[in-house]
Amino acid sequence: MKTLKAFLALALVLALPVLAMAQDAPTAPGLTNNPSLDVVVTNPRPVLSFFNAHGGQSPLTYEMQLSPNPEFSGPGLISYQGLAQEPGRVSAKRVAVGDELKDKSRYWWRVRAVDAAGRKGPWAKTRFFVDTASDDRFMDLVRVYPEQILASSGFNPENVYDLDDPGQSTFWQSAPFHEEDQWLVLDLGQIRTISRIWMLSAISGKNGWLKDFAWQTSVDGVNWQEVPGGRLANNDTFRNILDIAPTTARFWRLYIRDWHGYCAQINALCLYSPGKPPVPTPPPGKYVLVVGDQMNGYTFTQLARRIRSLGLGLQVLQVPHYQMSLELVRSLKPQPVAIIFSGNNAGYQNLPMFEYNGNYEIIRECKLPILGICCGHQLTAMAYGLTFARSMGWSDITALDPPPWKHDIAILKKDPLFQGVPDPFVAPEVHGWAVYTLPAHYEALARSKYLQSLRRTDKMLYGVQFHPEIDAPYNQAQAVLVNFLKMALQKAP
Repeated sequence: MKTLKAFLALALVLALPVLAMAQDAPTAPGLTNNPSLDVVVTNPRPVLSFFNAHGGQSPLTYEMQLSPNPEFSGPGLISYQGLAQEPGRVSAKRVAVGDELKDKSRYWWRVRAVDAAGRKGPWAKTRFFVDTASDDRFMDLVRVYPEQILASSGFNPENVYDLDDPGQSTFWQSAPFHEEDQWLVLDLGQIRTISRIWMLSAISGKNGWLKDFAWQTSVDGVNWQEVPGGRLANNDTFRNILDIAPTTARFWRLYIRDWHGYCAQINALCLYSPGKPPVPTPPPGKYVLVVGDQMNGYTFTQLARRIRSLGLGLQVLQVPHYQMSLELVRSLKPQPVAIIFSGNNAGYQNLPMFEYNGNYEIIRECKLPILGICCGHQLTAMAYGLTFARSMGWSDITALDPPPWKHDIAILKKDPLFQGVPDPFVAPEVHGWAVYTLPAHYEALARSKYLQSLRRTDKMLYGVQFHPEIDAPYNQAQAVLVNFLKMALQKAP
């Protein structure tokens, strides 16, 4: 008995630091949600999302500040206090009416938690750009792919151009602790004109970020000259969009003079040439235009095959998202019966989001029936503000749950899209982002812990977070795709 008492006393002593820690001030929130560092925000009243803090005495509330300067002082400072922590892992605040942010400007924002005892956690701080016109129209650019990539040192330079890499997680890294300058040479195979360069460097931390670099061109791959507008000598970010004067060359070199940490790192980059993609030839008969929203331009699931298999007499024309525009849709002869925006398995933070401008154009202005699935569903809201969707802080992957699957998607409003679908229902889900803010003229049709379906009230546009196109025994929402296509056929001339 004495031994047991001694053991319990020792356990209590050891537990005291843990108990004390539980009463410490809250931790800093996480600001890797939306908008994360140097993201371009497209609405003057963005939704600022952050991952919840931990610790402290519940319940937690938050203080938030926005400022046109990193000191958070002077004119233009916006402050919000007493923001309640939302259930789950993420909380958010939309910039209030009357506090609209100034266009074409950089803002710093920070947030900290306050516990029930009044203790304040540390500030978490980041910054973003506001450019409300940046997503207004198709980018008028086409991707340019190199035939060969060479590097000064290190391994796998080809990783910088595997744009379909989920999360852009693979990379080229120079040999460590080199004091010499580093470089990547891109041989385009022929003379091409380049006007935009998109780059990602070391997305997982500051080690590897480029400090001082320049883009150079060459006629012969031996003698190099610097591209006007292609030099950054005091770079302090891991994402760059360089708009340069149109420059023509076959060989392009990224010349790196300085970097953070022990080696230079590039996770992804892409060169763009001014121009428009050719208008594709539609298949004979009635067809659906499927927009492939993955970075390689295809779909996350067998969407095209599924549409053809439904017995509705529909063919499929598939076009990559980075080639889509309202002009291209209007040029298709004959017109498609409907447009479906597909899913995507990459994180928006690390994508060149200007490639989706053509999708946004179509969502906002096209009169054809539209269905957005997964990523496509999120894009229908993001067309009115990039921050209207955000990371959930976790991944909902229904297919990995053991049976019986939870029937947790509830239908909120009767709509022909859900004819024949039980309420509640279960459907395949493979995603980590969700729509949290509905634009004007949108309404919710279904939800679980988050929004599962929406529609516009002024035209035939639907979005579904789940995957009705997946042929799985537990998918009770397969009728959703059929219902949408039947409604589209009824509207077709």
